[in-house]
Amino acid sequence: MIVKEAPLQGVKVFEPKVFGDERGYFLEAFQSQRYKNAGIDLDFVQDNISRSSKGVLRGLHYQLRHPQGKLVTVVRGRVFDVAADIRKESPTFGQWFGLILDDQNHKQLYIPPGFAHGFVVLSDHVDFCYKCTDYYTPDDEYGVAWNDKTIAIDWHILEHNLVLSDKDRQYQQLADISSELLPKYSG
Repeated sequence: MIVKEAPLQGVKVFEPKVFGDERGYFLEAFQSQRYKNAGIDLDFVQDNISRSSKGVLRGLHYQLRHPQGKLVTVVRGRVFDVAADIRKESPTFGQWFGLILDDQNHKQLYIPPGFAHGFVVLSDHVDFCYKCTDYYTPDDEYGVAWNDKTIAIDWHILEHNLVLSDKDRQYQQLADISSELLPKYSG
């Protein structure tokens, strides 16, 4: 497995070894000790899978009282995946990192607790997997507007092609979110 540090502290890109032949391929999607050796010393407690169609944008989501670290990957299809640093007092506050995750490159992205996360579907359909370091808590859902002016993400898709949930459409700009509702940077 190849591990690459992203420009945002704690965000990592994993490239698992893929063994392929005429029958298809095999890869080890998760092995706890390898990820601990790569600096992720949190236990993953929940796995989630979502299926979405082309143009669906999910995000930018985060949790405050029960922050989740997320190890994300695509099983089928292609997305542009984003981690945004919204931790108040962080030296990279308001910056983002994104990359293509798909069923050809098999890359994984680790988004630490305290970051906002989102993705947009670039293929006809996608099956997207999240390993999470804390349990989903419905009353701890927060978000930043997908088109936030401070973060200014290039989503790699035209705005008129986007499909958003009502909830994702209503999130505020980062500058309008009370600092009490933003994660803290812990250095």
